[in-house]
Amino acid sequence: MLHVETWPQLREPVLLVALSGWVDAGFAGAMTCGWVAGHLEAARRFGYLEIADRIDLQQTRPTLVLTDGVVREIRWPRIDLVAGRGGRDVVVMTGPEPSIRWKELSATTVELARRLGVRLAVTLGGMPLAVSHRRPTGVLATATDEGTAARLGVLRLDYTGPTGAQTAIQAALGAAGIPAIGLWAQVPHYVAASPSPPAILALLSRLREVAGVVVDIAGLEEEAAEYRDKIEGGLAERPDVAELVRRLDGVIAPGDLPSGDELVREIERFLRNEPPAGGAR
Repeated sequence: MLHVETWPQLREPVLLVALSGWVDAGFAGAMTCGWVAGHLEAARRFGYLEIADRIDLQQTRPTLVLTDGVVREIRWPRIDLVAGRGGRDVVVMTGPEPSIRWKELSATTVELARRLGVRLAVTLGGMPLAVSHRRPTGVLATATDEGTAARLGVLRLDYTGPTGAQTAIQAALGAAGIPAIGLWAQVPHYVAASPSPPAILALLSRLREVAGVVVDIAGLEEEAAEYRDKIEGGLAERPDVAELVRRLDGVIAPGDLPSGDELVREIERFLRNEPPAGGAR
């Protein structure tokens, strides 16, 4: 499963993990990892995890490279591994979530982390929640040990329900003695299917605080402002969404969260591409 071209020489790197396919509202985790990988100093892809026989290829299709009418290549889905420096040594692990054999994936990730000398891992994602785009984007956190949890703040305390492969990886790393944090940007559920620059900014800010990962964010703040302006411009055409936003602004205070059961229901709606509670989309 693990293919490494040349092992990078790193000093106590942090491992960042984002696997798309289950729930990543606003594409927050995948795009944050992509941003970090694209802005690391001396970044290079040093290996990958082969998952073509562990994934539903009808859901995550291979990519065809066709040039001058000639089929040049079929690029199979895989999880890429990129190393570089962003305030500290960083390894980015990102790609589609496998459909099966998550225990093997978790064990392989633990093996990879040990080989690289990883001292901290951070999984990244986005949660569709009943929050307003007009408020600062919050970031929920989970941890694999009480000491790390005590330092994080803004913890998700009461969730029991479905989960994804990257959370299974987080648990496996923690069991192996490698502290692992989960960071989840709170993305308004009525725009959860669109890329969210504010969520990326929020995750990058938390990465700086909890892991010392620092990369250039030039241009991202402007993208976030344009994103909010676009949503505001669209509210005039969607009075149902405008009413939902008004209620969220007036009723739900920053930091207030739905219950675990409510969160599960919102995630299930998101996965089925159904309108969120209240009728908005």
